[in-house]
Amino acid sequence: MEYVTAVPHPRTEAVRPARAGRRSLALALLFGALGAAVVLLGTRQRWSEGTATVAGGAFPLTAKGSDVTGVPAALAIVGLAALVAVFAVRKAGRLLVAALLALSGAGTIAAALAGASDSSALDEQAAQVSGDTSATVGSLTHTAWPYVAAVGGLLILLAGLLALRYGRQWPAMSGRYERTGAPRPRRDRQTTDPDRPEDLWKALDRGEDPTGA
Repeated sequence: MEYVTAVPHPRTEAVRPARAGRRSLALALLFGALGAAVVLLGTRQRWSEGTATVAGGAFPLTAKGSDVTGVPAALAIVGLAALVAVFAVRKAGRLLVAALLALSGAGTIAAALAGASDSSALDEQAAQVSGDTSATVGSLTHTAWPYVAAVGGLLILLAGLLALRYGRQWPAMSGRYERTGAPRPRRDRQTTDPDRPEDLWKALDRGEDPTGA
C-alpha cells in the first residue's frame, strides 16, 4: 500500500506569512495604544500617601504618579510616537524604531516599579508643610497604581517585540500620493479643422472653443 504525502500548495505557503503579519500588526497597534493609555492614566492617579507632623497634629499628604516621577509618562509618549513612526520607515530604520518602542516599554516598567516604593515626593511635601527641611513623611503607604503603570509599560514592550519580529512584513506609507513639486505636463491642444464636423464635436466635448484661434 502506497502512501501519498500531501504537498502544501505554494499559494497556501505564501498566505501564512501574510496572515501572521496582519495578526501581529493588529496586536502591536492594540498593545501599543492601550499600553500608552494605561501608563498615562496610571501616572495621574495617587501613588502614595502619608502624614506630616504639624503643630503636634498629623497632616495628610498625597502624591500622584506625576509627582513621584515623570519618566513613565514621557516614555509612554515616546513609545506611542515610535509606534506611529514604524509605518513611516523601512528596513533598518524600521528595526531601529521598533527597538526604540521596546526600550520605551522596558524603561516605563523600570521607572514605575522604582516609583512604587519612592517616598521623596512626600518627604518634600512634609518639609514644606512643617517648615523643617529635615522632616520626613510618616505612616507611608502605597497604592497599586504604580504597578498598573508597569503593566502598561509591559504592553508597550510587547508591541516593540512584535515590531522587531514581524515588522518587515508590515506595510509602509505609500509615496504614491506624495507631491514632488514638479509641474504637471501640459497636453498639447489638438488642432480643430472647422471644415470637419467630427472635429468640431470633439472640440466641444473637450471643453474647447472650436472657433477660437
